[in-house]
Amino acid sequence: MTRPIFAAAAIALSGAMLAGCAATADEAETPTAVASVSAGADVFSGDLSPGEVLAANADYTTVNDDEWSAADAVDVELSGSSASSAAAGVRVDGSTVTIAEAGVYRMHGALDGRLVVAAPDDALVVLILDGVDIADAAGPAIEVQSADDVAIHLADGSQNTVSDAASYADDATANAAIDARADLTISGSGSLAVRGNGNDGISSTDDLVILSGDLTVTAADDALRGKDALVVEGGALTLAAGNGDGLKSDQEEDETRGYILVTGGDIDITAGDDGMQARTDTVVTGGTVTAAVADDGVKGEAIVSVGGGEITVTESTEAMEAVSIGIFAGVLDLTASDDGINAAGLNTGGADRETDTGERLEISGGTITIAAGTDGLDSNGTIGISGGDITITSADNGGDLPVDANGEVTVTGGTVTANGAAWDPATAQRGNGGMGGPGAGGLGGTPPAAGEGLPPGAPMQER
Repeated sequence: MTRPIFAAAAIALSGAMLAGCAATADEAETPTAVASVSAGADVFSGDLSPGEVLAANADYTTVNDDEWSAADAVDVELSGSSASSAAAGVRVDGSTVTIAEAGVYRMHGALDGRLVVAAPDDALVVLILDGVDIADAAGPAIEVQSADDVAIHLADGSQNTVSDAASYADDATANAAIDARADLTISGSGSLAVRGNGNDGISSTDDLVILSGDLTVTAADDALRGKDALVVEGGALTLAAGNGDGLKSDQEEDETRGYILVTGGDIDITAGDDGMQARTDTVVTGGTVTAAVADDGVKGEAIVSVGGGEITVTESTEAMEAVSIGIFAGVLDLTASDDGINAAGLNTGGADRETDTGERLEISGGTITIAAGTDGLDSNGTIGISGGDITITSADNGGDLPVDANGEVTVTGGTVTANGAAWDPATAQRGNGGMGGPGAGGLGGTPPAAGEGLPPGAPMQER
């Protein structure tokens, strides 16, 4: 899928954003719509930069901790198959506990049943989990049916667990251990262990934002899913996605949504499919990400933009893939059985397999280490390198190359080391390993005929 990338509008960065969010502890606040990236990311330029990519996407909504007060919390005591509370907004029907009004609710105890939020469409509901164990063998453990915004806050020092049904009907509208049909924010310094036995771990049909917390999510399918947007600003996340993705955003009806943004946090992903999978864009400006996956490590159907942080992919088919990829900063250590970084998605293959179909891979900074089974850097369109320190170990057999493009390969800066030999862009010398592209002595696009490939140490012609 492709979509136009518009020139960046004015983006409010950290100072202005914080000023707009500041509130006294007891004020009721409208949840914050955020369109900025971490401070410093705005120095990157170009339509693949984090700031411009996010400017072309819709804002995401988050409930910050200063927008509600724990002093306003009412207690809800969970007790096996029932619960009790003096709050007018709490209704108990057997083992189903329903929050029906806006407010702040502190939950304690264990529940063999379901916690439901069914509040007015304009309501802000905050659930403080302070040592809870909620398990529902018949469906989600926590289900948000209606509200404007919901926050789950993990109380200091608390340990909390939730788990759901072992399976769901194919037409089930709620099918995650924590399932929300509203914007959902998770914060706090406590811990939360989520077991999505039947499908996903934590899922929102709107925005899912992780501000902080120690989260361990084990899911049969996707670990974390925010349909409109999935944002990680902090926290320690250990994610195991059995047949699905670690982080997923899959809005298909709006080209300005369906994106992933990581600005902080410590994320560890094991997945049977992709580590990160966005229907539109995946943007990383901070944090650490380690992934061992069966398919792609970091994936965006339109764009992947990296402006900082550390990304380590220890196992994958392709470590990073999108139609267009921009890398401006950060530390990337990528291992793949196929291509390390692949700009692809527009080429239909067949007779046009080696045709430049407009994909772009652009690197202007960062420290990048790639161990690939086939191509290190690969593009069905062009490759442009203007900075960064790139070390590639890859195949070198005439058809698979350290740097391979159907279109033009342009190098104006940076350092590239391919298969153990340094290649100096200033003198355009190549060592062991080819630099691909049309007109490169048979070192790209179409595999060379016998005797056409350049020997190790031969010069690569500038284009």
